[in-house]
Amino acid sequence: MKAPQLAALTLALAAAFPGAAQAQSNEELLKELRALRDRVTQLENRLKAAESKPAPRQPQWGMTPQQVQDFNRIAVKTEALEDAQEAQGYKGLKISGYMEPAYIYNKAQNRAGFQFINNVGDDGYNYDNSYFGTAAIEFLKETESGTRYKLTLSPNRGTDAVIGNGGFVQEASISVPLGNLQTRMIAGHIPDWSGYEFLQPTLNKLITHNLLFDFTLPTAYTGAGIELTRGKWLSKAMLANMNASKNAAGEKAPVLAYRIDYARGEFKGFGFAGVHGKAANLVGGTRNTALDLFEIDGYFIRGDWTVQGQFSYGQQKQASITPDPVTGELRSAKWMGLSALAAYKLTPRLELIARADYLKNNKNGGGLLGYGSDVRNGIGPEVLGRDAMSGDLVYGDTEKGVNRTALSLGMGYAYDLNTSFKLEYRLDRANAAVFEDVKDGSFRKSNSVFGASMVVKF
Repeated sequence: MKAPQLAALTLALAAAFPGAAQAQSNEELLKELRALRDRVTQLENRLKAAESKPAPRQPQWGMTPQQVQDFNRIAVKTEALEDAQEAQGYKGLKISGYMEPAYIYNKAQNRAGFQFINNVGDDGYNYDNSYFGTAAIEFLKETESGTRYKLTLSPNRGTDAVIGNGGFVQEASISVPLGNLQTRMIAGHIPDWSGYEFLQPTLNKLITHNLLFDFTLPTAYTGAGIELTRGKWLSKAMLANMNASKNAAGEKAPVLAYRIDYARGEFKGFGFAGVHGKAANLVGGTRNTALDLFEIDGYFIRGDWTVQGQFSYGQQKQASITPDPVTGELRSAKWMGLSALAAYKLTPRLELIARADYLKNNKNGGGLLGYGSDVRNGIGPEVLGRDAMSGDLVYGDTEKGVNRTALSLGMGYAYDLNTSFKLEYRLDRANAAVFEDVKDGSFRKSNSVFGASMVVKF
């Protein structure tokens, strides 16, 4: 300590402790001051040494240094896993699926039993042999650019099985953004998008589908088109083969299929769809004939109530069941139909459902999209019986087809987030005898079907 500083410190101590300063000799006072100087010097050295050392790292986000190290190790492992997933093609991949084992009783067919992934070609595409009893798995992958790949497989129940190819592909499609995610090119094999009922049993409230879904709408499209999202509007259109993975020899023209939806929020909206062009004529022969289909549908949800409805109109040239009685030429088949569904939730898990359908099909002996006379589904003119010798059907007035109605009453119970149960009673009627009772070979105006199913999804 320098002399001026020592003198100042001496004066300060003398002022603070006047009695002590007088009592001590100068030598003793000097000794104490030197000891104080040494302590001060030691303190200065310690402070300088502390300042020369790096400051300890501050805790990160309130974590201790050990926790920071653990966090860093986890981050490195996570990045490695993400890199491995991307290298193996799992990044952006979602896998889902469902199963619906079903029990069906059909009065006119005189049979009851379980139906599960049975081939629709065993006895035709029937209203008690629709898409229930299915098992499906879906692969959906989306890349960082927004391109989506979708593949849905359903053994014996896929759309290509229904249209006669005997396969198990329900959907195989791609969706590629064109400049932005709201404008996309779509292509591949895509299930029909008409109507208010969905193909998947996880989205369909009842077990069976309505008359319009089963008999007046296309099954699938194979082609390419565009999808536009603009505010509350969603529009899509395709040039495609309808109900065919390829055209037959000599056929060149695709159909134009389109769908436009408007959603006013989550709880109400409407849409319309149409198909125009040439499609397979399963009644009149192998050549495609002109086809026009149009339908409009809507939905409304308020509280525990759900209401859905649909109107459909269709016609196809040279597709009537019976020919012109004078010229013998096939005439156009024409039809129109209505379907309405109402559902009410008694509890958050238990829902009651009622659906009513009407199908006007009396023009030129009847005829629907791909259907001729069908005594199991109740399509065609009145049937008086079968010829005793040949077994051929004997018709009444062949100029008129029957008009059809159907009433379905059911309930759905959501057991948990992945499992639900369904019950349904369905009464089908026609305005003339057209349902064959296999027990005695008679023909009746009505038929009854009862169904129960369990839907499990993941």
